[in-house]
Amino acid sequence: MSYYTKDGNGGETSLFNGIRVPKDDPRIITLGDLDELHSFLGWCRCICDSRLLASRIERIQHDLYLLCSELARPAGAEDTYSFPTVNREHCSQLETWIDEASEITGPINKFVIPGGTELASRLHIARTCCRRAERSVVALSRSVKVRAEVFIYLNRLSDLLFGWSCQVNREGGVLD
Repeated sequence: MSYYTKDGNGGETSLFNGIRVPKDDPRIITLGDLDELHSFLGWCRCICDSRLLASRIERIQHDLYLLCSELARPAGAEDTYSFPTVNREHCSQLETWIDEASEITGPINKFVIPGGTELASRLHIARTCCRRAERSVVALSRSVKVRAEVFIYLNRLSDLLFGWSCQVNREGGVLD
């Protein structure tokens, strides 16, 4: 199978069920933002010394596939295509990890300038990509029904990425 199909040469792409949409469709923009976040998380994972943190990042990457598959379904296809989705348990897991990071870093009572260790810096980039993806989902929700768990998950994920960046800096002996 070739890496190229030439199907997108005219500025369109296909949704899950083959429906063609412009590449600047809000759904495609959202999927692109989530793809970028997914890639940045992979970039974080490849230099992560902690097996625990690396496995958690990989778990989040799998969750992002669930989000993308849900958002790639055209309106009305929910009954036709049934996939696992991000749910309240996924969101609760992120909250547990946020609480764990908070216990390590202590309270944050000042603005944090992104930087520090290389992994913390990458996590900050992933956090900003997550915030952009969240804004894209909000824009998409004006024309497509989006479940509350999608919003909650992305909001918690950006908080978690911030917490992990502070945690990684703390563990690396670098002040935020």
